Amino acid sequence: MDNQAALWSCASATCLSLDAKRHQVTVDTGNIKSTTATTAASSDAVSCRKLKHIAHTPRGSCFMALLLLLLLALNFRHAHSCGPGRGLGRRRERNLYPLVLKQTVPNLSEYQNGASGPLEGVIQRDSPKFKDLVPNYNRDIVFRDEEGTGADRLMSKRCKEKLNMLAYSVMNEWPGVRLLVTESWDEDRQHGQESLHYEGRAVTIATSDRDQSKYGMLARLAVEAGFDWVSYVSRRHIYCSVKSDSSPSISHVHGCFTPESTALLENGEKKKLSEVAIGDRVLSMNENGQAVYSEVILFMDRNLEQMQTFVQLHTDNGAVLTVTPAHLITVWQPEQQKLKYVFADRVEELNYVLVMHQGELRPQRVLRVSSVQSRGVVAPLTREGTIVVNSVAASCYAVISSQSLAHWGLAPMRLWYTLQGWMPGKNQLRSSCSKTTTPKDNNNNNSNNTPQVQNGIHWYAKALYKVKDYVLPQSWRHE
Repeated sequence: MDNQAALWSCASATCLSLDAKRHQVTVDTGNIKSTTATTAASSDAVSCRKLKHIAHTPRGSCFMALLLLLLLALNFRHAHSCGPGRGLGRRRERNLYPLVLKQTVPNLSEYQNGASGPLEGVIQRDSPKFKDLVPNYNRDIVFRDEEGTGADRLMSKRCKEKLNMLAYSVMNEWPGVRLLVTESWDEDRQHGQESLHYEGRAVTIATSDRDQSKYGMLARLAVEAGFDWVSYVSRRHIYCSVKSDSSPSISHVHGCFTPESTALLENGEKKKLSEVAIGDRVLSMNENGQAVYSEVILFMDRNLEQMQTFVQLHTDNGAVLTVTPAHLITVWQPEQQKLKYVFADRVEELNYVLVMHQGELRPQRVLRVSSVQSRGVVAPLTREGTIVVNSVAASCYAVISSQSLAHWGLAPMRLWYTLQGWMPGKNQLRSSCSKTTTPKDNNNNNSNNTPQVQNGIHWYAKALYKVKDYVLPQSWRHE
């Protein structure tokens, strides 16, 4: 019996016997010898009858589908993890080059928008913004805290997020070594007149073993962790800083459309995205760039009250797409005669986007790119992973630059939606798992007859957004 057959036998025994440990598979490279007793043979026959019975029941079909997926997953070769998260597999094999003394990344002034951005003002303990600082109690980080006030543990939310990622990278790079923070938020004004230390947006770091030969690579790991400005400022330490938590460029790192944007339903009706429901079939685009209708299976994000900065793309036929900066947009490249997905804030004037015109998706030139503030965000996900909004073709995904990788990452949700379709009472299941949009819905007399929708980021999307920082290189992410 070969390895695959052995795997099937093992899985069947595990699922159909309460005493799985007693089942064994004997593998012989030459001939398969019968080593089971008569009682074992009769037990296997009973197991086969049970398996056939289960496979022909409605719930058994779901069970068998899940079992098959499990077996397929187990048959895959172990892949190398991209790191840098602790315990995620082998250390990344991508070559990383250490920074040299006095080098900064990016090679800009720290206070430029392309780096950590402008100063916003000193934060004192009695300042209104003091409540925005958060303590960091990560046990994988050593805080020197010379003042004994806990000030070195206080920092902005973005700074804490990047620092925690760096801590995992340090432990993967040098087992037994931890990240050392010598300075974070500074309330004693010890860094001159202007410093992001006073806002909790900067940290001074080293390694716990104080090995200066590691500091060049430590600076590189800080860049990979997502710090907005990193400087190998001294042989004794590394300086890192981040953008403000309120910076428009990071205020909403996910990808969404405005609630007033419209999608075309299969019946010819145009519907606002705020009114689109799970199960609606909306105009989308397949992998060949052709217009198709695809079912909405969930909402990656939905918040009708949040103020957000959007990018607006104006085409030469009058179509206007309003979307968050990190959202992927379909761009046509006439020279290569192929489609490419580009972050919305990187689409340039005179680029071509696909616009629905006379029943076909056709390239249209972008005449103007602008920015606008608007209220509300909506991000429907279709089976195709694409959607045509305000007649412009766009991805359903954001934050990472690969459409195919993002689509693969949502495969479990597409599978779950399919399995729900096989179950009785699927509409009740979906309704019970979602939240109401506004408090008014609770007081509506017809609320029991209308489908409920979520308010906020979908739990699975939220998990993916967190995982991406640990498994994807910075060059693949929207920063």
